[in-house]
Amino acid sequence: MTRAVEAVVTDMDGVLTRTAVVHERAWKQVFDEFLAAYGRRTGTPQAPFSTHDYRAFVDGKPRYDGAADLLAARGVALERGAPTDPPSAETVCGIGNRKQRLWLELLEREGPEVYADAVAALERWRRGGLKLAVVSASRNSARVLAAVGLDAHVDVLVDGNMAADKRGLMAEALRSLGVEAGAAVVIEDAQVGVRAGRELGFGLVVGVDRGDREGHGEALRAAGAERVVDNLAGLRFLRRIPPALARRGEITSWQRGRPLAVFLDFDGTLAPIVADPGAARLPDATRTTVAALAARCPVAIVSGRDRLDVEARVGLDGLVYAGGHGFDIAGQGYAKILPEAEQAVPAVAHAEQELRRALASIPGAIIERKRFSVAAHYRQVEDQADIDRVQASVAALARATGLRARTGKMVVELEPALEWDKGRAVEWILSVLQIDRASQPLIYIGDDETDEDVFAVIGRDGLGVRVGAEYTTSLADYRLADPDEVAELLAWLVEG
Repeated sequence: MTRAVEAVVTDMDGVLTRTAVVHERAWKQVFDEFLAAYGRRTGTPQAPFSTHDYRAFVDGKPRYDGAADLLAARGVALERGAPTDPPSAETVCGIGNRKQRLWLELLEREGPEVYADAVAALERWRRGGLKLAVVSASRNSARVLAAVGLDAHVDVLVDGNMAADKRGLMAEALRSLGVEAGAAVVIEDAQVGVRAGRELGFGLVVGVDRGDREGHGEALRAAGAERVVDNLAGLRFLRRIPPALARRGEITSWQRGRPLAVFLDFDGTLAPIVADPGAARLPDATRTTVAALAARCPVAIVSGRDRLDVEARVGLDGLVYAGGHGFDIAGQGYAKILPEAEQAVPAVAHAEQELRRALASIPGAIIERKRFSVAAHYRQVEDQADIDRVQASVAALARATGLRARTGKMVVELEPALEWDKGRAVEWILSVLQIDRASQPLIYIGDDETDEDVFAVIGRDGLGVRVGAEYTTSLADYRLADPDEVAELLAWLVEG
């Protein structure tokens, strides 16, 4: 979506909490008992209740409607009855009430489970000033949200006590938040919810496939989900990121007196972006601040530059340095180089030669060879057609060599196509340094696309700070305008 998001409307079961599994178990037990007895009584055997039945007829609906739809699909005619029917009644409402009683028993015995990625996302969106609503067809959603501690994270809860179907729930949530559908994201794990979101015109409709139902992602796409994710950690959309320097009180409250670990990108974060990448330098005052910070807490520099290059530019001992977007790490007595990255060096060398040949005629194009990658900078290229040629050449070489193309600020880069990035490098550093984020939380500051890999994995006990624009699709919690503001924030951390 191109419009900045003002609100997020999310389903509860399957998105925030893992109660959908309990719902399905309760429905299965109730329906299996009923259908078996019905088959014996009528001489028309019925197949057991299945996951397909749950997804197709029950999931995301008020329980009486779900029960009625399943029975209709099986050709079973029962009176609707009334919500006051006892659980023993042979009516649609009686079956629904049997399921409700069993579900509450299971929930009481096992307790609801909350998805950690969802909690971290809610907290990030809350810090960013987004309005948040939870919708659920369940009439017990308030009880579940309170049980898992999520009630304080949302502005509005709309449940089965307030509307009869998902479309009504979502419409009421938008009305209560005072937000147009086009300025909101809806997140659903049920097909009926995805369809309702599309019908209401939400700016972005997201389906959640937790991987516990075969083919569920495809079903969500078929229902109209524009994106399907397996968790909320990497869900990005255009929104306003709050300024870190104006929210220092919030950061202090989040820290709760715990010691910090501070990890930093280099170009565009510690050092200003310059026309010639080889001329980038760390300001002396910032170097002094980083040294003071490293005397207080673990500090790591995580850069796309070669490790030895960034070490020389920072010029400080006692830090951990990760170069090549994390392919080469050393410091504090530890070292790691991915052998697969070493094996890819000949392919990188070949790509460098081809790239130099392809871009030789483009004024301002700069080819930068690194140990494990080659970058094509176009910050000095003025003609848009030439910029397109740079990007197209890198894309073609990626296809030809099997290397991975990565996009950054006015740069495209080819690197080994490995399941490794800055996020995994940061996790490895935290592991070898034996940093427990629950007792020593992480602050990571970066300015580029590769830094988003870190923001996606740092979780609740990490704060991501993006250097750049106020409106962005970043996963960061806060923003800083430029390296000068980075230095100011670091100085504040030293003082604190």
